[in-house]
Amino acid sequence: MQKTPKKAEVQNIVASTRFADSLDLNAIVEILEGSEYNPERFPGLIHRIKEPKTALLLFRSGKANCTGGKILKDVRESVDIVADKLLKAGIPVERHPEITVQNIVATCDLGAELNLNNIATSLGVEHIEYEPEQFPGLVYRLEDPKTVCLLFGTGKMVITGAKNMEEIDRAVESIAEVLSRSGFL
Repeated sequence: MQKTPKKAEVQNIVASTRFADSLDLNAIVEILEGSEYNPERFPGLIHRIKEPKTALLLFRSGKANCTGGKILKDVRESVDIVADKLLKAGIPVERHPEITVQNIVATCDLGAELNLNNIATSLGVEHIEYEPEQFPGLVYRLEDPKTVCLLFGTGKMVITGAKNMEEIDRAVESIAEVLSRSGFL
């Protein structure tokens, strides 16, 4: 009897935005309390937000990345919090800049233990990488949606590379179908 995979849960959304054509990170580190800026170690300013729990990386180019959000609302809220603080301090930035999702990382439980050696052997090497001495998971690269799935012997799976939840759901369905059809699930 085939088990139905549980719904995938988003663990992290990485999104990008542009606050301005350029940013003075030396000035901004003084404005955004608790920020870290050490250009010798990393070219961006790191600003962590407690609620929603996210981090923004701001760059001199005016671009920024937001990481840590589990829903798009968290990303939007975090970007708006930073924009508001910068505007209040007199730094000209976009109030509600456009946000582009770059990557969503999600996890899913397929509901059954997996024999990764058998899966790697029978499904071939075209879309699979499996070197258990190097990494305990099987790397399965999907073409459509263009995502990467890490399968573990426990039946747990990590999906990365998606740009939206529909792609996550399609990746889970696709993997479950391939494994079921091949008798592994």
